[in-house]
Amino acid sequence: MSSTTTAPPRPSARRRVIFTAVLLTVTALLFWVPWTGLLAPGARWPWPVQVVGTAFFVVTSVAFPLLLVRAHGRRHSDRASRVAHLMLGVAWVFFAWTLITHVLRIVLAVAGVENPLRARFVAVTLLVLGLALVAHGIREARRVPRVKRTDVPLPRLDAAFDGLTIAVLADTHYGAIDRTKWSAATVAAVNALDPDVVVHVGDIADGTVAQRRGQAAALGDVRARHRFYVSGNHEYISNAQAWLDHMTELGWTSLHNQHRVLERGDARLVFAGVDDVTGAHSGETGHGADLDAALAGTRADDPVVLLAHQPSEIPKAVAAGVDLQLSGHTHGGQIWPFHLLVRLQQPVLAGLSRHGERTRLYTSRGAGFWGPPLRVFAPSEISLLTLRAA
Repeated sequence: MSSTTTAPPRPSARRRVIFTAVLLTVTALLFWVPWTGLLAPGARWPWPVQVVGTAFFVVTSVAFPLLLVRAHGRRHSDRASRVAHLMLGVAWVFFAWTLITHVLRIVLAVAGVENPLRARFVAVTLLVLGLALVAHGIREARRVPRVKRTDVPLPRLDAAFDGLTIAVLADTHYGAIDRTKWSAATVAAVNALDPDVVVHVGDIADGTVAQRRGQAAALGDVRARHRFYVSGNHEYISNAQAWLDHMTELGWTSLHNQHRVLERGDARLVFAGVDDVTGAHSGETGHGADLDAALAGTRADDPVVLLAHQPSEIPKAVAAGVDLQLSGHTHGGQIWPFHLLVRLQQPVLAGLSRHGERTRLYTSRGAGFWGPPLRVFAPSEISLLTLRAA
């Protein structure tokens, strides 16, 4: 299949106005709510501190949307992306914890602590806590993912496949920050597990194959008898078919609404994969989640492991009688408390869950990060699943 795709239509003037309004509103909240925590008038900071601090917020709040547009506009500037996404992560941490420290402000007021001591204590607490969480988040995002081991009982699994191991990679998100060394170290960690099957459940990269080929190259060194890959929503920003083709070149089996059957004697185990649900509106011909096509030709009594990028596909898996769905997408929330927003869209944040009579869902927190190079209270993972015949 050709990797060419029709260019998406340019956004209408109305959509551009809405986008601009949302971007400016979010920017105002992310940057000026922290100002109320760090530089509240009640703190009565010396005027140089107040002026310099306020100027910093003015400059960053103006620069952020401009850098973000440059990063994701026509130029797709990696340099602008690195700066804008770091700013976004830092702003989110301080925004969230400013709201929390406002509660502390109320507690101190009730306890009789007066300004400026009250406001200064809250500001210093917020500054120290915020910087510590940012430093921790950057370290967590850049480290080689920890291995999370989970036994998964499947009632229909034949005893011949009892103990089969599956290493799950998700959301590597190779992007503006060059993580070639990280990629090689992550692959080495996967190979050290000696899994029977390795799967990548989407969001390989933010960018085209040409842009991220070097970072993704290590995936060709993954050692396993079976290697399966499905597209994520981010591939559909950068030509998913090209990524499917590239993964095939690296020796993986790209499951584009397809399946493969593993056999041990008379026993069978199906690995099926569907495109990310966003593929249907991506402009790429022939793309979009099609579970019926992925399972076409399988037997009614075949146990099925389904690769679907988003956990939200689980109702379809339950209806089709799938035994285990493997997903990513959520990043476990990535930067606390963003998980509260993720849960509005996805049924599960991370880990093993049961749905319907027999269907299990395993949701990986992912190996990499999207956008802000931070992970706060949502550590990355390489998931090692061991299938058990129940």
